[in-house]
Amino acid sequence: MTEGVVIKIGGSLIDVAEDILHEFGEIKTPALIIPGGGVFANDVRDLGIDGDAAHWMAVAAMDQYGWYLSTFGLKTTSHCTMPESGAEIFLPYTFLREYDPLPHSWDITSDSIAAWVAGELGCQLILLKSVDGVVTNGKLLPELTLGTTTDVIDPCCVQILNKYHIKAVILNGRKPKRLIQYLSGENVLGTRLQ
Repeated sequence: MTEGVVIKIGGSLIDVAEDILHEFGEIKTPALIIPGGGVFANDVRDLGIDGDAAHWMAVAAMDQYGWYLSTFGLKTTSHCTMPESGAEIFLPYTFLREYDPLPHSWDITSDSIAAWVAGELGCQLILLKSVDGVVTNGKLLPELTLGTTTDVIDPCCVQILNKYHIKAVILNGRKPKRLIQYLSGENVLGTRLQ
């Protein structure tokens, strides 16, 4: 496993992004941040298109959100590499256009792209969402296994994690201290992905 962590910041967290990124000063391990698509990808969905055009427009939406995240002081990169220290925001469009490793479908979102990046880098993945994790029948699932359906992550994310044998967790980004607690080895509320 590579030293470092891939952290996907969901697009639904755009209103608290500055608070989340403020916590990155406390993170001691290198981190590659994967931006979600958020409102930018929703605009693409609203067009009602599929296939290649929708895929690349949604990936470009991740770059847009990444540029927004960069306004809070972090550097961006178009290289799929872990920084030696600190955190950088990965703008995936150029890299994915060159390598094109994933199917072009709405079943592949920034969740699956983040899982693929974590797999390629051989490091754990943290998915920051607007929820504590996956809830079924009113109870938070401590673990999500292959075959469990949910709308919290896209349908292909767990498959990609299993392919690469990557450790992953969903944490509530609206409670950014949980990220620091998790990285410090504390037990925090969330759903682990197996």
